[in-house]
Amino acid sequence: MTRSESILRIIPSISPEEFAYLEAFTEDLPADKLNFFLGVYNGKRQKPDTILLCTVLGFVGFSGIQRFITGQIGMGILFFLTGGLCLIGTIVDLVNHRNLAFEFNQRMSLEAMRMIKGSH
Repeated sequence: MTRSESILRIIPSISPEEFAYLEAFTEDLPADKLNFFLGVYNGKRQKPDTILLCTVLGFVGFSGIQRFITGQIGMGILFFLTGGLCLIGTIVDLVNHRNLAFEFNQRMSLEAMRMIKGSH
């Protein structure tokens, strides 16, 4: 099974940008480590649809959930206390939900790689 097939088999809902990033990021990993990495990474990543749903909840009074689940606790508290920065921040996050997910997933790939490298 090729590297591309492994990625698509383990993470079927992956975006083209994330796919290209993971292919380049894991090019030096042998097949067994690649499968372990993808399993760990898939457990940590957030889908853009989840970020979108959490952002939409900001319009009904639960602002900032998208920031909490992407690990931005300070921004989550700020959004919660200010009503999503008077809904402007919520609207911006609604437009940029894919970028929020991709940036979070990049951080999770680095974390997963550290776990793989440390498990020699």
